[in-house]
Amino acid sequence: MATNCSLLLSTLFLHSPPSRSSPSSISLYPIRSKRYFRIFSKLPLNDNNNNNDALLLSPFSSVKPFFLLCSSVALSFSLFAASPSVESASAFVVATPRKLQTDELATVRLFQENTPSVVYITNLAVRQDAFTLDVLEVPQGSGSGFVWDKKGHIVTNYHVIRGASDLRVTLADQSTFDAQVVGFDQDKDVAVLHIDAPKNKLRPIPVGVSADLLVGQKVFAIGNPFGLDHTLTTGVISGLRREISSAATGRPIQDVIQTDAAINPGNSGGPLLDSSGTLIGINTAIYSPSGASSGVGFSIPVDTVGGIVDQLVRFGKVTRPILGIKFAPDQSVEQLGVSGVLVLDAPPSGPAGKAGLQSTKRDGYGRLILGDIITSVNGTKVSNGSDLYRILDQCKVGDKVTVEVLRGDHKEKISVTLEPKPDES
Repeated sequence: MATNCSLLLSTLFLHSPPSRSSPSSISLYPIRSKRYFRIFSKLPLNDNNNNNDALLLSPFSSVKPFFLLCSSVALSFSLFAASPSVESASAFVVATPRKLQTDELATVRLFQENTPSVVYITNLAVRQDAFTLDVLEVPQGSGSGFVWDKKGHIVTNYHVIRGASDLRVTLADQSTFDAQVVGFDQDKDVAVLHIDAPKNKLRPIPVGVSADLLVGQKVFAIGNPFGLDHTLTTGVISGLRREISSAATGRPIQDVIQTDAAINPGNSGGPLLDSSGTLIGINTAIYSPSGASSGVGFSIPVDTVGGIVDQLVRFGKVTRPILGIKFAPDQSVEQLGVSGVLVLDAPPSGPAGKAGLQSTKRDGYGRLILGDIITSVNGTKVSNGSDLYRILDQCKVGDKVTVEVLRGDHKEKISVTLEPKPDES
């Protein structure tokens, strides 16, 4: 503090203009001090010039700089010893950086450590100009994703890349790479891309577990809402074991995580993290009449995502068993006053058609003849399409299931061998 005061006083002293009332005196006024010190210099002035504004020194003035230095040191010491002046020097103390609370520091650290794993995905579509007939690539949408491994695999939602002719992935350092589709699962709204990026640019996100999540624990969503890259929102888990429908196929997605962390258009495909910074889900949908965040967001749990990504990376597709039928909307069946799944079509080449399930058709007079109504599978009651999908998700390709149907006014049990879902282009 003494050094700071000395430098300050020396600066003020050496740059103070000479007093007009007395050219042979120099005055110093300390900050916030009513006292002043007047140092009288007895060194003679040059009388040949009557201009009092100029401070002309005599031949002996070479001693004066030394005198000024000694005076400033003496004054600095006296002001430092005086209590009122010590308080005035406190105005020059540099303020320390803003102090953050422990939870704030943890959030900042989580964002800094996981941001390099989050990517920005641009969906490009080919359009032909109506006037020039030129073929152009125009962005038709964007979303988020994250780095899965060092091999360049990127995980996102299927609806983010749906209908794209080309895809581009932008990393956290703003480097952009063309992406190729490795595979996707429309039913669970998951897709895997691949980019040829240097390994030192790829930072895989730490993968956690979603089976032991609890309602009320804090969660963090990182994404690119409305094109604003790497945005962090926070919230809590509002509910577990929710069920939503796939935007592509309408097939239900079970065990979905509900959160009040703000999820907006552009957040789709981004990671949902727990307080330790590990992945617990993929942000995929919101419940909102306006299309913006309403505090009800949904994320596909990482336990579901992990198995799907593994199959997509290894085989390029997900092998999921099907009955091979098309069924009527649940509302139509309710209007008939029955409970179950009404079979509209069972192609002869599909597993249900091979087993003998009957489709809905019209007779020669145009009257509608209802097909089989599935009421249970392997003894588990089927009330609607979601129940049927839920049962099939627990089965494997090649399994034989017993399907109970209502045919006319009686029930029948039919054995069906499940087959894999056909490849999708």
